[in-house]
Amino acid sequence: MSPGPGAASAPAPDHRATSTSLFSSLKVRNYRIFFLGGTVSNTGTWMQRIAQDWLIHTLTGSAAAVGITMALQFLPMLLFGLYGGVLADRLDKRKLLLCTQSAMGLTGLALAALTLSGQVNEYHVYALAFVLGLVTVVDNPARQTFVHDMVGPHLLRNAISLNSANFQSARIVGPAVAGVMISAVGSGWAFLFNGLSFLAPITALLLMRTAELNSVERAPRGKGQLRAGLRYVGSRPELFWPIVLVTFVGTFGFNFPIWLVAFTDQIFQADAGTYGLLNTLMAIGSLAGALLAAKRGSSRMRFTVLVAGLFGVLLMTAAAAPFFLVFAALMVPIGLVGMTFIITANTSLQLASSPEMRGRVISLFMMVFVGSTPIGGPLLGWVTDAFGARVGLLTGGLFCAASALTVALILARLGGLRVRIDPRRGRHAVRFVPRDADAGTPDAAPPGPGVPQAAGPTAEGAAPAEEAGKAESTGEPAGGTGAGRAPHSRSTTPRE
Repeated sequence: MSPGPGAASAPAPDHRATSTSLFSSLKVRNYRIFFLGGTVSNTGTWMQRIAQDWLIHTLTGSAAAVGITMALQFLPMLLFGLYGGVLADRLDKRKLLLCTQSAMGLTGLALAALTLSGQVNEYHVYALAFVLGLVTVVDNPARQTFVHDMVGPHLLRNAISLNSANFQSARIVGPAVAGVMISAVGSGWAFLFNGLSFLAPITALLLMRTAELNSVERAPRGKGQLRAGLRYVGSRPELFWPIVLVTFVGTFGFNFPIWLVAFTDQIFQADAGTYGLLNTLMAIGSLAGALLAAKRGSSRMRFTVLVAGLFGVLLMTAAAAPFFLVFAALMVPIGLVGMTFIITANTSLQLASSPEMRGRVISLFMMVFVGSTPIGGPLLGWVTDAFGARVGLLTGGLFCAASALTVALILARLGGLRVRIDPRRGRHAVRFVPRDADAGTPDAAPPGPGVPQAAGPTAEGAAPAEEAGKAESTGEPAGGTGAGRAPHSRSTTPRE
């Protein structure tokens, strides 16, 4: 499987496309082998996730312990996430990924050895979760931004969506296999499979033709790079407001290991097989959301806010589900809407970021999304233990819906808009219009310059600031035809 003679000197191919099909990015050789390697590793990742959640719940009998495990795994992202972004901006991403993927495989093998030998306890699980989190600090921004290096800006949205579809396909297979494996032979074998599965992405990275990677300017080593990244995000509304919204939705909305374990055990009195089934149903919805995102054109900030609100409403509906079949059926739309939100925020941030800042922007995105787990995990775990699974899930949904509504109103105010309620207008009964508009004016004027147009849910066209960010990323003038927009999933994550 040699790259072939002349590969080292071959120029990087031009992946600019006039139109994007569902699998356009797979035409790029480097991305194709990266995608195939990830398929194997992602299956192992989901098997370990299910096995780890069930193992810690078995060892302690506590939903809060599951939350603590999540918190320890993602605490490093909260504390050190921006440093990972700086490294991704400075260093060769391919070599960086070879190191991080090897280290993640070793953590899986270590947990397998402890479990299969019968020596495992909750503190082993906590410690290895924390070590895995430390590695993820560097792996996540490097892996997310390496996609741009493989396919370029014009296929970026498609490639990110396919990555999510890949991960969610594994999420369908992994939990189902893990549920059967845990019931039959125990959690240890799932950990062993995950550790060995990292051989696939490592092999893919080694087989890549480095000359075909898109040349990206690396950030020079210097002082104040973390502060520069924060100032950069704070000065650009098309970056700042999606990250604010991701912070709240990530903290309160993506705590499914806690809620699904609690519903399986407390509400439905079922076993690991049912827990795996619920995760599989959610993965089916997430896969559908990822595939729809791969075909979708550019999106606006108003779409991201709308999806976040809908996600919160679905969580509240699931909390009130009277029967198992209703609850299970709701996992599909929850997965679809949640994945659409993740992809939309991820891709729009990458396209709106300049190349030398992209690693820090994505590391901030991952820090507030994945790194919020140390706050949301224990908090929602305590609420679930103290007041029950339904109250815990309802609380998460309320916070997501409220945060989406709050961000929408803030954006509207910044854009010089106000809410107009007119029941005579049918489905347009609630509209955003200019604050100084006459009562009889039917349409809202566009917001002022520099304010994201997404603030007005009925506005047409992309925000001027968003277009400017895209132009900086793609090299096209604002309003051009470049690609626009878009988790595991906490890794891979929902959380991805």
